[in-house]
Amino acid sequence: MRPPSARFLMVSAGMGAGHDAVAAELARRLEGLGQEAGRVDVLGLLPDGIGAGLRAFYRTAVRRAPVVYEGIYRVFFRPGRGPRPGSAPLAALAEDRLLALVERERPDVVVPVFHLAAQLTGRLRARGALRVPSAVVVTDFAVHRQWLHPGNDLHLCVTPEAAGTVRRALGRPSVATGPVVAERFLAPAPGAARWRRRFGAYAPGRPPVLVSVGAWGAGTRVADTARLLSGAGYLPVVLCGRDERLRDRLSRLPEVVALGWERDLPGLLTAVRAVVDNAAGQTALEALAAGVPVVGYRPIPGHGRDGVRRMAALGLSDHARDAWELLRLLDVLTEPSAPRERRIAAGRRLFTADAAARLTEAVARTAAPGGAR
Repeated sequence: MRPPSARFLMVSAGMGAGHDAVAAELARRLEGLGQEAGRVDVLGLLPDGIGAGLRAFYRTAVRRAPVVYEGIYRVFFRPGRGPRPGSAPLAALAEDRLLALVERERPDVVVPVFHLAAQLTGRLRARGALRVPSAVVVTDFAVHRQWLHPGNDLHLCVTPEAAGTVRRALGRPSVATGPVVAERFLAPAPGAARWRRRFGAYAPGRPPVLVSVGAWGAGTRVADTARLLSGAGYLPVVLCGRDERLRDRLSRLPEVVALGWERDLPGLLTAVRAVVDNAAGQTALEALAAGVPVVGYRPIPGHGRDGVRRMAALGLSDHARDAWELLRLLDVLTEPSAPRERRIAAGRRLFTADAAARLTEAVARTAAPGGAR
């Protein structure tokens, strides 16, 4: 039986592209289940100029000053002894606009898909100002403390381990629903044949390996990585996101394919033999869905480094700590082998549940006679 129609409000953040991609796919799935879904950027709920400034600072720190971002992450995101600073003052600035939006849109559930949004809804739920449940979609493999607020009603996590971390920290309901990835990554990709022809014509006999640096082109020594792969006999295909300067620079290197913002990512992923990743973010999850082995290498600081390590510790990917190990891993993972099949199978086992279905079930329970609301 289809659950009764409800309205969901996703609160995402335009920090790169991953959180928005999750929110968009979740909205699509909910609407496919007969629900209503709206979206808002938490940065837009902050007073004018603050959200844009926060995005610009984060982007600059990750791309140009990784030591600065690592320091911020250690202080604000990792657990530690004694009182620790958090994002409560920043979240407080968005409260009035979120409450006004909830009053206007009247959702049945608010769904944070970014850690600042989780702090915002948790604060409001804890003091009773937000009267509808909040269900947090935790997108990281390594759950840092800014995802955690005891006021939130439910947490949907990528892995059972992440769900256990939330339960131990908060004593609140938490379930593993797997990654929220567009269905086109789990289906046959018609565009793969076109990519294979392109790669074969460009560098015959060289296995293509995708190097991902996110929507903002955030990465350390990307050109060096491309040269390393090329020198070892691979065809480096660098996904530069929206960083046109990086794309232009890499395009000058021989035997390197530099791509910008690519819409046919399912076809591209299906055509390459492995992905070299630096953040354990949405592209890494899409690679797992497409059945492509992932190797973490030179991760970005903070959440990227923790995510790459956690993903590898769970047996979902590998983490290359130096250039020699990267090449050794690629030599095994790009050819038919038992390690390659194990990684592909482990990645695909993540996609066993549906966060959208879990959300509609939660609404149905709260709406039932005697259900908590």
